[in-house]
Amino acid sequence: MGAAPRPRWPGTLLYVPLLYGAGWLLARPLALAMPQWRPDQVNLAGAGLSLLLLLGSLPWRLRVAWDSRTPWQRLGVAAPLAAVVRALLRGVLLAALLLGGVTAVLLASGAARWRPDLSAGELLNALALLLGVGFAEELVFRGWLWGELDLQMPHRRAVIVQALLFALVHPWFREAGLAAVGLLGGLFLLGLALAMQRRADGGVLWGAVGLHGGLVGGWFALQKGMIAIAADAPTWLIGPGGDSRNPVGGLLGWTGLGILLLCRSLSPSRDRRPAPAPPCCSAPPRPGADRSPPPGAGHGRRP
Repeated sequence: MGAAPRPRWPGTLLYVPLLYGAGWLLARPLALAMPQWRPDQVNLAGAGLSLLLLLGSLPWRLRVAWDSRTPWQRLGVAAPLAAVVRALLRGVLLAALLLGGVTAVLLASGAARWRPDLSAGELLNALALLLGVGFAEELVFRGWLWGELDLQMPHRRAVIVQALLFALVHPWFREAGLAAVGLLGGLFLLGLALAMQRRADGGVLWGAVGLHGGLVGGWFALQKGMIAIAADAPTWLIGPGGDSRNPVGGLLGWTGLGILLLCRSLSPSRDRRPAPAPPCCSAPPRPGADRSPPPGAGHGRRP
């Protein structure tokens, strides 16, 4: 019997960029058909098309490159409903605790003032960010990318590389000097924390979705309708971003994520694996298929 298929670096590096490019190209006709749409709306439609292409092609990618007949379980998406809800709520609660700490320090230091004025539209936008950004980015980075890397390199290195790539693809480079360095470092810590969240949830992806989406959607809601950040609030404390500050790049974000990572590293390591996929998601195994657990499912190795 031959060795099981393994992903190769060219496919890993090109798979998502090619899908994103295809979605961007498919959305270009919308600029002609819908002249009233702004360029950012057309780009958002392209991102949505890219996500649809990703969802449609992932089962094929995992079957060919991972030798997996249960792709959504391997990615941490398919799990019993109770496990999904429990992980999602746990991630959202962690996001609320982190944002609560940031808000408390800002209010106590005078860097922000309380201004409760959140509209229904802004609340819906925050929920859309929680589910949309949280699910899309976690599916790509803590689902697909981490799994691909884990099949090609030692587990510890895969954890670090996925967090580094996650940080590099975000627009940290738009800031100048130390602000850019701070934002890049904070994004790297966030990538590690999200990976540890998936591992803590036994490989289920939804805790990372809740944590990531909760931070993005929650901070949007805070900035738009709950607090007013002073114009002279120090960048080193609250992070860069002009009118839309990003606390991940400041001392508050680094501290919160550092504490979260420290707690994860001190928690006892247990061999926790995702529960079996529901009958509608499962398929009969074949020899040699799915021989390695999903990332974060308790390899017996610590990141």
